[in-house]
Amino acid sequence: MMIPERIVLVGPMGAGKSTIGRLLAKELGFRFLDSDKVIEERCGASIPWIFDVEGEAGFRRRETAILQELSQETQVVIATGGGAVTREENRACLKRGAFVIYLRTSLEQQYDRTRRDRNRPLLQKPNPRAILEALFAERDPLYQELADFVMYTDRKSPRLVARQLLNQIRPRVQRKKKQA
Repeated sequence: MMIPERIVLVGPMGAGKSTIGRLLAKELGFRFLDSDKVIEERCGASIPWIFDVEGEAGFRRRETAILQELSQETQVVIATGGGAVTREENRACLKRGAFVIYLRTSLEQQYDRTRRDRNRPLLQKPNPRAILEALFAERDPLYQELADFVMYTDRKSPRLVARQLLNQIRPRVQRKKKQA
């Protein structure tokens, strides 16, 4: 069975991209890369610090550069930041030669997973639930457009989601190649 050289996980914050990505990479024998962690390592600073100093626009420029680099890697599972899809050049870069999976989760699940996390600069304002709703309304169509497959993660353990993804990746990749 053919496995894609690169699997990209997109979705909102709190969907489980990093946790599920690590498990999926391990099962496939691939490396796991979290684009936000790569940015932090390269900058020597946290995402909240980058947002404070450079603003969201500065962070997004850094993110685009890192995604362009990571999109050249093979045998890798890449977890992206929730807002990576907001730039057209990122969407094109992520799609090129990759199997893209949208990890979709409910607003309730997102809120439960992120409400106490201080490393989420977009949520460090009054009414984070309303922010999550607005981000979902803006980004969900972009995730849907980019995705080769959508996986709902609510009320599922990360291990179960990773197993279900493995069962979906193989046959879908084969069908996609036959259609080309």
